Amino acid sequence: DDLNVLFIVVDDLRPVLGCYGDKLVKSPNIDQLASQSVVFSNAYAQQAVCAPSRVSFLTGRRPDTTRLYDFYSYWRVHAGNYSTMPQYFKENGYVTLSVGKVFHPGLSSNYSDDYPYSWSIPPFHPSTEKYENDKTCRGKGGKLYANLVCPVDVAEMPSGTLPDIQSTEEATRLLNVMKTKKQKFFLAVGYHKPHIPLRYPQEFLKLYPLENITLAPDPWVPEKLPPVAYNPWTDIRQRDDVEALNVSFPYGPLPDDFQRQIRQSYYAAVSYLDTQVGRLLNALDDVGLSNSTIVVFTGDHGWSLGEHGEWAKYSNFDVATRVPLMFYVPGMTTRPVSQGERVFPYLDPFSHGLGLVPQRQSKKVVELVSLFSTLAELAGLQVPPACPETSFHVALCTEGASIVRYFNASEDKVEEEKEGCDDAYGCFNEEPVAFSQYPRPADTPQWNSDKPKLKDIRIMGYSMRTVDCRYTVWVGFNPNNFSADFEDVHAGELYMVETDPDQDYNIYNNTSHGYFL
Repeated sequence: DDLNVLFIVVDDLRPVLGCYGDKLVKSPNIDQLASQSVVFSNAYAQQAVCAPSRVSFLTGRRPDTTRLYDFYSYWRVHAGNYSTMPQYFKENGYVTLSVGKVFHPGLSSNYSDDYPYSWSIPPFHPSTEKYENDKTCRGKGGKLYANLVCPVDVAEMPSGTLPDIQSTEEATRLLNVMKTKKQKFFLAVGYHKPHIPLRYPQEFLKLYPLENITLAPDPWVPEKLPPVAYNPWTDIRQRDDVEALNVSFPYGPLPDDFQRQIRQSYYAAVSYLDTQVGRLLNALDDVGLSNSTIVVFTGDHGWSLGEHGEWAKYSNFDVATRVPLMFYVPGMTTRPVSQGERVFPYLDPFSHGLGLVPQRQSKKVVELVSLFSTLAELAGLQVPPACPETSFHVALCTEGASIVRYFNASEDKVEEEKEGCDDAYGCFNEEPVAFSQYPRPADTPQWNSDKPKLKDIRIMGYSMRTVDCRYTVWVGFNPNNFSADFEDVHAGELYMVETDPDQDYNIYNNTSHGYFL
């Protein structure tokens, strides 16, 4: 029988979730989804910034093939007329629907979220999205500011709501329409929080008393971090509350008490997001479609919360590239679900303490670029062919192999061959690898290091993550012909996961690594 797809993508969500072992966060609804899903604990985005990551996983092509490293080109014009995942479902008889932030809006999706190619009806954007960066945060003396840390009274907000609440309402309405019309659907729902500003209903602060909030385990800039690898978090410096702190550029640091407030508000925003995901999944139960709908939950990239003295995304570290990724497939990740059975009762984070554990957890290293082929396989569609080495002329192909083969695989095989990894070559057996990359305008942090425009890119940091290590080389890049010169190495990083899980001790210069290039 045909399965529907509910594809949930969250902006800037790193895996601070109970189902990923975070002890502080309250995320009962996402944890409940995880308890019925296969959960990937080593999933990585291909570039740690919104538009390039989203275009990559929605087309199944890597950034070097979409040629999008910034926000300012539309792949169909600039790279190749690539089919997208929703377009492929649409061509296979699905009604495809987009709610909230799925494609990054603007030039990179042709100012239309790639409608009509990808979607059956024009995408929905919440009407209150336009107030996101306005002065809506109450500060001293009741004055309004455009702050980074921004708990709000929802009743005081324009239209008395927030964008993610509107997206949940619209997605619920569409589920009811699909149910009534008995049409198979691919519904993508893109939530904004915890993207900055950290604007969420103020009651969620109660879940996180400030005295329970610690600093990052490594809130300093690592001694051997190449300056090219550092992202100077320009976007948060422009918020009123951060600007008032007058922090030095590029390394800061932010005052400890303010670091705690950012971390507190990020967690609060995640719990607010969790309630929206909970209401959405409860609506799927309400229309009786939990037994016939695949649910995918992921993020477009992570977000540093003070690790390495960094904030925001814009880097190749795990904190910026690692994302939550889980798949609920009724009858496959769970026992068969009967029609009308409640799988996702809404859980209130204010009264639910303990998180549920994932149904199955896979430690295999996987990439978001595999989403397209994975969802095609799960839905019983023909899996798009693997792309040839150069695929600008190929409309339908994918650079990420399906990961359905990992859904039932046992995890124990890896252990036998641990010879250690003192030498870069040991990082590699036949284990899967995740590739990420990040562009820079210069060897040292500049005002545009976080988000260089294509014409300003001079260096590309190519990074690979195996189960044992993260290895990155920063090489010369020519934006005129999109070519990277691997002979021109500006800097390198090598971190051993087992001994250095936080990636603080770069051992690139004390190892031989000619094998890679």
